[in-house]
Amino acid sequence: MPPPVATIVFTFGILGLFVLARDRTAQTSKALWLPVAWLLINGSRQVSLWLRTGPRMSSLSDTGVDGSPLDAAIFGTILVAGLIVLIGRRRQVKAVLRANLPIVMFFAYCAISIVWSDYPFVSFKRWFKAVGDIVMVLVVLTDPGTSDAVKRLLARVSFILVPISVLLIKYYPDMSVYYDAYTGRRLVSGVAMDKNMLGMGCLVFGLGAWWQCLEAFEDLKGKERIRRLIAYGTVLTMAIWLFHMADSMSSLSNFIMGSGLIAMSRFRLARKPAMVHLAVAAVVGVSFAALFLQVGGGALEAMGRNATLTGRTEIWSSLLQMSNNPLIGSGFESFWLHNKEIWARGDFLVGVNEAHNGYLEVFLNLGWIGVTLLAVLILTGYRNVTIALRQDSEAGGFRLALFVVAIVYSFTEAGFRPLSLTWIALLLAIMVVPKNPKLNVPVSTEGQNADVSVIAPRPARAWVS
Repeated sequence: MPPPVATIVFTFGILGLFVLARDRTAQTSKALWLPVAWLLINGSRQVSLWLRTGPRMSSLSDTGVDGSPLDAAIFGTILVAGLIVLIGRRRQVKAVLRANLPIVMFFAYCAISIVWSDYPFVSFKRWFKAVGDIVMVLVVLTDPGTSDAVKRLLARVSFILVPISVLLIKYYPDMSVYYDAYTGRRLVSGVAMDKNMLGMGCLVFGLGAWWQCLEAFEDLKGKERIRRLIAYGTVLTMAIWLFHMADSMSSLSNFIMGSGLIAMSRFRLARKPAMVHLAVAAVVGVSFAALFLQVGGGALEAMGRNATLTGRTEIWSSLLQMSNNPLIGSGFESFWLHNKEIWARGDFLVGVNEAHNGYLEVFLNLGWIGVTLLAVLILTGYRNVTIALRQDSEAGGFRLALFVVAIVYSFTEAGFRPLSLTWIALLLAIMVVPKNPKLNVPVSTEGQNADVSVIAPRPARAWVS
């Protein structure tokens, strides 16, 4: 099929997905298009790169200091629009922020760390963008139909990015295929910057499609069920194909684990606190043991990886020796601004622009204080997720899957970096929304200080706890 014809076919196919998945009973605001635009950019490439006619950007560091005025204007416009929306919902926003103080404290410390960054202006710009993640999550969670807003957010973005990735790989290889500088190996990126980023997108959107497939199968009947299953099943099938093409084993293994958790949450026995803790401990513990303790025999080799995790262990060992400020770090998103000095330490570091470990990435930029605040954020977030699971098995199960895959994914990738899909997904999963007496009745939080409920104008599956 000629590329222009394929483009037309995929365009109508994407429109068809929107039609098939439509839900006339869902009540969401038009402001939801702001986080959709935010995820479309951060789940693919910045607009300046889509408009480029020259060669691909080899690494994030190529624009690490100066940045692009066009991208800055676009990010700034979306962020300001989001803030305007939140000003209109300021009472809800204040309540949400009070109920999620660990997240507020983490971002506050990120802002303070700008003071000791060697590039304070660049660090501040990156922090300002990072705040955009919180703004967009708040736009979603304060929407009049929170659960519907989450579903529509994931559906709208996945209906666009996943099919276009398939289109680019099959019909526009010059835009989606690149070669490893050292091995010459052919790699695919789809709409993303590289294969790992493509895998990250497939992980998040694949889990969203799986969640909505199960919900459609169990809760709907007749033509409505068939329509939804076709729409989300198509996205799920494409995501699995992209996993294969990208050969991103971190994302694929996390997708399998997350899908299992979502399915498990449908059973009453699996929602008991002891069973939830056991399942989470098993998933995280087995992953940690296989990756770092070399337990499990040839598990890594069977997945096509070696004991060094494709060179990651060498990278981690070297980076741990480069931290000059172990207590406070280099400053928010500042460590890799010294990339020329880092690359000079060893051939295997040349071109590397992330630690390939989310916890190490936080340590390098924010030190032990940042790691401690991240740990508090994770622990309180897990509490919120388990409470949500007991209140609503379907939405809570999806939140649990997002939480666990973000934790495990960050063992081998920088999953906590601002503007990344796993980080945004983690924030969506762990944040709670306090009761709004004008919209709903309280839901027990079993000991939490904040009285928490779902913000939804109609009987719907709870998203927030």
